[in-house]
Amino acid sequence: MFSIMVVEDDENTRLLTADVLTENGYNVIAAKDGYDALELMEQKHVDLIIADIMMPRVNGYELTERIRSSGSSIPVIMVTAKEAIADKKQGFKVGTDDYLVKPYDEEELLLRVAALLRRARINNEHKIAVGGTVLDYDTLSVSDHSGHSELPLKEFLLIYKLLSYPGKIFTRRQLIDEIWDMSSESDERTVDVHVNRLRERFKNNPDFEIVTVRGLGYKGVKKNED
Repeated sequence: MFSIMVVEDDENTRLLTADVLTENGYNVIAAKDGYDALELMEQKHVDLIIADIMMPRVNGYELTERIRSSGSSIPVIMVTAKEAIADKKQGFKVGTDDYLVKPYDEEELLLRVAALLRRARINNEHKIAVGGTVLDYDTLSVSDHSGHSELPLKEFLLIYKLLSYPGKIFTRRQLIDEIWDMSSESDERTVDVHVNRLRERFKNNPDFEIVTVRGLGYKGVKKNED
């Protein structure tokens, strides 16, 4: 059973989120602010954190920053009542993995939690298997029916990202921000160039393909699944 820490100073919201997670099979550790969360993390194992931004003592930004500065890669979903791009950028800069805006849909919360836990498991194993194709993060390499090859860093990170979430659509802007980072001067055409290189490289791969979603971006698709 995964343990999820809910860090929220509003008691009603904290209890509601905890109830939703508990009903769906998660063990919940509740914290009333970031300071409380840091103390609890010294005593309990936590697999994922859902943290509000605006909290007394230690807010969500500070909590995430302290967790990352300690070397921990535990997934963090940041929650806020605001949808300003500046808030999201600040959250991603300090190391958050995902973002939810209040009021959020319970199903969306559960989907994001499941996706992040899955990615955390993949990152810990440092490998993804898609059919007979294996992506090895440690060596930036891909093994498939045609053999074993090492990829340039950005190409590998791009295909690794897409295949970590099969079927999930990523916008070009999202991919730029996550792979080239938000301070990069690269534009969205850079993503298209790297996708084209990957398509050419893996044009005969029987396990997956990169699909263009017109007007949105790209997704990795398993060929035996639509």
